[in-house]
Amino acid sequence: MKTRPAADLNDGDAADPSVDVGAKLYALRKERGWTLQEAARATTVSASTLSKVERNELSPTIATIQRISRGFGIDLLSLLAEVEEQPALALSGCRSISRAGSGNAHNTGTCDNTLLCADLKHKRMVPIHTRVLARSVDEYKAWPNNDADIFVYVLKGTVVIHSQIYEPLTLNEGDSIYYDASGGYVWTSEGPEPAEVIWVISN
Repeated sequence: MKTRPAADLNDGDAADPSVDVGAKLYALRKERGWTLQEAARATTVSASTLSKVERNELSPTIATIQRISRGFGIDLLSLLAEVEEQPALALSGCRSISRAGSGNAHNTGTCDNTLLCADLKHKRMVPIHTRVLARSVDEYKAWPNNDADIFVYVLKGTVVIHSQIYEPLTLNEGDSIYYDASGGYVWTSEGPEPAEVIWVISN
């Protein structure tokens, strides 16, 4: 697995009230007897960011939550779901259905995210429906990056994919992209309405 120095990622200004991510993170850290510095080393997320998340002063992005969950050795949705995690069943198949308007909401200021099929834990990938609210790269506090691969499909509007490696790429309705998120990417909407995308992040 790739490793990176601890760094702040793109986070919103206030926590999503639907799930107390901060309380869950604090409980997990205390359960392991970790200091903030020890948690930062395990997750590659800075101690200052972890502290702000615990105090609900920051709403972490999906990329941040994924790095935290990997560092703690738990499923990503365990930090975003109200229900307690159930033990994985030794079955040969799995199925999860998301009805229209359902899913776990997680808003970051730059994106309104709805995690789909959220009842199914230990997925190999996480599907997300997102409204891209950001209009400028300047709205991001840093360039999010992690070890995941990401697939994005544009449902409505126009989204611009900004990269630390490539020139900005404009995607319109029906366009899609697959990329390695370790390079650092952010999204912005272009046009009168926020773009809507379905994206999948690998676990």
